[in-house]
Amino acid sequence: MTYSFPRRGRTLAAGQRAELTVIDLAGNTQVIFTADEVIEAPNWSADGQWLVFNAGGKLFRIAATGGTPQPIDSGHLADLNNDHVLSPDGTTIYVSSDDGHLYALPFAGGTPRRVSNSHATPFHYYLHGISPDGLTLSYVAIEQREDGERQVNVFSIPAAGGADTRLTDLSMPNDGPEYSPDGRWIYFNSELAASRPGHAQVFRMSAVDGSGLEQLTFDSLVNWFPHLSPDGKQVAVLSYPQGTTGHPADKDVLLRLMGPDGGPLRVLASFFGGQGTINVNSWSPDSQRLAYVAYPKV
Repeated sequence: MTYSFPRRGRTLAAGQRAELTVIDLAGNTQVIFTADEVIEAPNWSADGQWLVFNAGGKLFRIAATGGTPQPIDSGHLADLNNDHVLSPDGTTIYVSSDDGHLYALPFAGGTPRRVSNSHATPFHYYLHGISPDGLTLSYVAIEQREDGERQVNVFSIPAAGGADTRLTDLSMPNDGPEYSPDGRWIYFNSELAASRPGHAQVFRMSAVDGSGLEQLTFDSLVNWFPHLSPDGKQVAVLSYPQGTTGHPADKDVLLRLMGPDGGPLRVLASFFGGQGTINVNSWSPDSQRLAYVAYPKV
């Protein structure tokens, strides 16, 4: 039976499908769900029983072994994007909405609580990480400065709500900020060292104040969305072909692994994907598997 998702945003091409896939560290894959519409960005629940993904502006959960998706009630929010994270205790889903704000939802569904702030100039929040104690969120903001310049920088904010803390103040694009399991670092991708537009690489910096910046990848590929395994031993990276700008859909991509301090990257899988594949952390709680979405054309 085909599950029907809400229609909104990007659509698949004729003959294309979305495959929610689980892969282990040896590269063995299992497609646990196939859709005729765009589904994106799986998170693994804290108990390892569920995968949470977005489709058509809403959230859904599905058993990690497959089955029928279940909608998650998000109240008045019907324009959620693929930037969402789960609290370490498994009770809360933090989400980004196309209204530019961050919200907290009960994992079981229910009334959303706004976390983010209003700003005097345009400021759009895109969520990516949560600290291991569950108290702080990391995000990127597209901000329109008073001088009219548009910048994309890394910030943090208390999960309960509160003041925004700026962690980068760069003119080049930055994205995907995510905490290390020990809470010391934020890993992110940036064009800080790019010699050509779009050539993003992986960096890390202090989670407290953005100091101690280190570059971790140095190759010709375009490296996005570093995701730390819960045991802190590996980083998953989505690598685009040389010359890619941003993180577009419908590209031949690599899912690669490296150590937390950088070093050689090992190819775990190659497939047709990109935007929506692995925008958020999708490691299993035991650090032995990852979930992602591929978008093959058949």
